[in-house]
Amino acid sequence: MTQPPLPAPSDHSEIVAPQGIRLTDSTLRDGSHAMRHQWTEGQVRAVVHALDRSGVEVIEVAHGDGLGGSSFNYGFSGTSEIDLIAAAVEEAEQARIAVLLLPGVGTVEDLRAAHGVGASVARIATHCTEADVSAQHFAAARALGMETVGFLMLSHRASPEVLAQQARTMVAAGAECVYVVDSAGALVLGDAQARVAALVEEIGPQAQVGFHGHQNLSLGVANSVLAQQQGALQVDGALCALGAGAGNAPTEVLCATFERLGIPTGVDVPGVMRAAEDVVRPLVPRLPWMDRSAIVQGTAGVYSSFLLHAERAADRYGVPAHRILQRVGEAGYVGGQEDMIIDVALQLLREDEAAARPS
Repeated sequence: MTQPPLPAPSDHSEIVAPQGIRLTDSTLRDGSHAMRHQWTEGQVRAVVHALDRSGVEVIEVAHGDGLGGSSFNYGFSGTSEIDLIAAAVEEAEQARIAVLLLPGVGTVEDLRAAHGVGASVARIATHCTEADVSAQHFAAARALGMETVGFLMLSHRASPEVLAQQARTMVAAGAECVYVVDSAGALVLGDAQARVAALVEEIGPQAQVGFHGHQNLSLGVANSVLAQQQGALQVDGALCALGAGAGNAPTEVLCATFERLGIPTGVDVPGVMRAAEDVVRPLVPRLPWMDRSAIVQGTAGVYSSFLLHAERAADRYGVPAHRILQRVGEAGYVGGQEDMIIDVALQLLREDEAAARPS
C-alpha cells in the first residue's frame, strides 16, 4: 500500500528519554469534568506548582471537553480557560503546558489564543475513525511551532488495524505522537496491548505512540503498563484519578508503579503523592468512583464525559443513570452527541410509563 507523505521532522524529538515514559498530567483538563469545569486561577496555580516541582514534564490545561468547550451543551467554565492556561504557563518553571482541541468543539482560533498565552503542546482529538478531520488543526499547530499529539478517542470502537491506519492519517497530517485513548475505560488488557502494538508497528519509525487510560473497569494503570511494554512512550494520568466517568489512571499510582518496574518517568514519586494528597484531594467535591453507572460505561463502551449528563437526566426524568448509559452504549453515540442523552432518558421514561399502565 502506498503511504501518504510524512511532514518534515520537528525539533521536539528530544523530549522523551528513549528508555522511559513521558507522563502528561491531565488533572486540569480531563479532571475538569469532575470539577464541573469550575477550576479557579488559584487552584490551577497550586496544582501546576506541585506537579512542576515533582518533575512532571507536560501539564494539560483546558475545559474538560477541550478548547472552546465552555458552552450550554458541555457546561460553562467558571473561569476563562485562556486565563487558566496563562496562569499555568506563568506558574510552571520547567513543565510545558498542553491543551486539548476537538475539531468541531474548538477552532484554530482557539488554538492560536492558547498558544498566544504560552501553551506549547497541541493535542488534537477526534473519534477513532475520523482522524481526517484533524488535518487543518495539526497544520495550524505545526505552523505555530507547537508540539503535536493526536488523540484517537473511544479506541475500543475500532480494530487494531483500523486504528493503526487512523494513526497513519494523523501522522501524515503532522502528529508527532498518536494516542490510543480508552475514553470509556472499555479496553481489557489484551485489547489495549493489541491496539498499541498495531500503532507502534504502523507509525513507530515516524512518530511516538501514547496511551490514555480510564478506570471504569479498574484497568487504567494495568493497561498503561501493558502499553509501555508494547512500545508506548507517552502515558497520561491525573492526580487522584480526577477525570471524566470513573476517572483517569492516577498519576501518583502510575509513577509509583513505573518506578517499581524500573521504568524512568523523571517524576519524583513522593512529590507527586504529596501533590495528590495535600493539594488536589482537599479541592475535589467528588472523587471519581467505579460505581454502577461508571462500570456500565466500561462494559457498554460509553464516552466517559457522558456520566454527568446522564446523572442530570436521571435526576430530571426519574430514570436511573445506568439504564440511560446502557442504552447510549447500545446506540453507539460518540463525543459531541451529549444532547441525545435527553432523548434516551425520555424514551426510557415513556417505556416505563407504558409498562406501568394496566393492560
